[in-house]
Amino acid sequence: MSDSPSLRAIGYIIFGAAMVSFTSVLVELANVGPTVSAFYRMLFGGIILLGITIIKSYRLWFGIKSLAIPFVCAFLFSMDLFFWHRSIDFVGPGLATILGNMQVFFVALLAVIFLKEKLGWKLMVAIPFAVVGLFMIVQTGWGERGGAVEMGVLYGLLTAFSYALYILTLRKSQSAGYKLRFSLIPNMMWISLMSAAILGITVVIEPGAHFSIPDLQTWAALIGLGIVGQVLGWVFISKGLPQVNASVAGLALLLQPALAFGWDILFFDRSTTILEYVGAAIVLAAIYLGATKTKK
Repeated sequence: MSDSPSLRAIGYIIFGAAMVSFTSVLVELANVGPTVSAFYRMLFGGIILLGITIIKSYRLWFGIKSLAIPFVCAFLFSMDLFFWHRSIDFVGPGLATILGNMQVFFVALLAVIFLKEKLGWKLMVAIPFAVVGLFMIVQTGWGERGGAVEMGVLYGLLTAFSYALYILTLRKSQSAGYKLRFSLIPNMMWISLMSAAILGITVVIEPGAHFSIPDLQTWAALIGLGIVGQVLGWVFISKGLPQVNASVAGLALLLQPALAFGWDILFFDRSTTILEYVGAAIVLAAIYLGATKTKK
């Protein structure tokens, strides 16, 4: 019975990751640029979270100092989206997704260094198996695009590092020891709206980018991004993060690219080989192995 809170928290993270996995479908359906879709995801999500905060009468303000850690979270998440979309431009969504999910290594390393966590043998086995499975799922022709591949890898690793820092900072923002801690929904509201502001500034200065939404399909996709990705997805993820080992949380989030692969097959008729199906099975097995490791 003592393990049930941790198992419940892992369930929250897995459900949140499943919701976030739909964002790739919605981004594909939105007829706007990558930074613009990221901006509207955070803006619409933040507005919805603000509405929930007001309806539930959550406290919105603890003074300017209370926004320090949420602002760092917002900056890191904005950087994550910024680098990831550019990695996609250079190496495609497959390899970019794999590179972004290298965050498990950064999370584990940072957790060992700063949180004094220990890596059990199950997690040490699960992480490389998960990465191998992801490479099997999403195959990309290495060396076929010259210098573009190197740039894509660089952006992908920057994505992973930003994502790992975001995960750990988000965990800190909701930890019991943080005196200026917002409730879950207001915390995500501030992160979303501040991320929207950062990405909005990026849209203004980015050549060729603009805020116009061209059609109803794009409106629906962008609003869906806010609801599915930012509200349902990250609210559940952030609810589970403070209650579990940081390395296990990072590993559970690998479910997102595995499911995104499935949605690609289901909605966009992606041609899939037996090797790629085996890779998906390996990823899910690695997630299970990591989530059921013995906690010291």
